[in-house]
Amino acid sequence: MSLETVVEDIREQAREEAERIREEAEQEAQAIIEEAEADAEEIREQRAREADREVEQERDRTISSAKLEAKQQRLEARRETLTDVRDSVEQELATLEEGREELTAALLADAAPEFDEGPVRVYGRADDEGLVRGLLEEYDGFEWAGEQDCLGGVIVESDASRVRVNNTFDSLLEDVWEDSLGEVSDVLFGERDT
Repeated sequence: MSLETVVEDIREQAREEAERIREEAEQEAQAIIEEAEADAEEIREQRAREADREVEQERDRTISSAKLEAKQQRLEARRETLTDVRDSVEQELATLEEGREELTAALLADAAPEFDEGPVRVYGRADDEGLVRGLLEEYDGFEWAGEQDCLGGVIVESDASRVRVNNTFDSLLEDVWEDSLGEVSDVLFGERDT
């Protein structure tokens, strides 16, 4: 074998070895690229899932907030309606003419047994002074004591018995209102507030 043949064989082996190394490098590079692309796709999918989850959470928060605000507005509207109804009832009581004398007499009669000895002071609405004074003529030791800011009725008190009875239309309305609020709500809104 000549030296030239040996050199050519060595060159051929070197070329084959270089080709083999190049092919392995290309395969390894391709594997690295494919792995990087798979990782990038997984990262994109994960971020898309996180974004979807964040969008869903924000949507849920927005819906929940809107529902709460709507409920608060409904409750405020109900409160305003109940206040309007109560104001209307108070106005009716303040201007009540028919039955006012009978109702005031009944309230005074209801309070009278609480007082054994006099003097007993009776307060009432300024516009009802004449009415109350007339009713007091039937009670010994009872006297008109002055005006009371109320819708009607009487407040009766005595130092001797240390008793004060508030039989005003206002106090009766308060008791009836508290006891009947559920029924009033049922009538106005079709269900009770809870």
